[in-house]
Amino acid sequence: MTDRRTVIADAAITTIARAGLRGFTHRAVDKTARLAEGSTSYYFRTREALMFAALARMAELDTLDIGDVPAQGGTVDLDTLTDLLQAVVLTWLTTGRERTLARYELALESTRRPELRTRMMSYGAAFRLMAEHTITAAGASEPKRRARTLVAHLDGLMLHQLTRVGAGELDEADLKAACRDLLTMALA
Repeated sequence: MTDRRTVIADAAITTIARAGLRGFTHRAVDKTARLAEGSTSYYFRTREALMFAALARMAELDTLDIGDVPAQGGTVDLDTLTDLLQAVVLTWLTTGRERTLARYELALESTRRPELRTRMMSYGAAFRLMAEHTITAAGASEPKRRARTLVAHLDGLMLHQLTRVGAGELDEADLKAACRDLLTMALA
């Protein structure tokens, strides 16, 4: 059974994704979670605390989506990495779509809220470190710098796919090719 805080954090993510931060209220989260009015504010007294709970839950779920990264001392080939990356990106664009949309909403809000920015940077650092370990296992030179670039490019790719403001929606074959291109760049 899922605990009440997790249910609320999941509903907060959904609310942010669907209504943006303008529609992100305790009452809206109660409604999304199908809880009695006032339930959310009982567990998360402030909007900021609720926002941080959503962010922590997103990081937890994203980490589960990524799974185990290749060992830093091991070796991994480009084809395997491409398949792993494509699977994660597909998940974040489909079943994890609301979470990805909420992440972008919070990223923009973090430009105006230093505490949110600090927390987002902390969670982001963990994901950049995973990327660094993964491309190190594939033999990348300057893995720290290349991992930052890889993550930034992936963010741009996903943002374009979610908003469809870029070059258009990619089918699975094109998405796989894009992931391979990004990894080839990171490993060059």
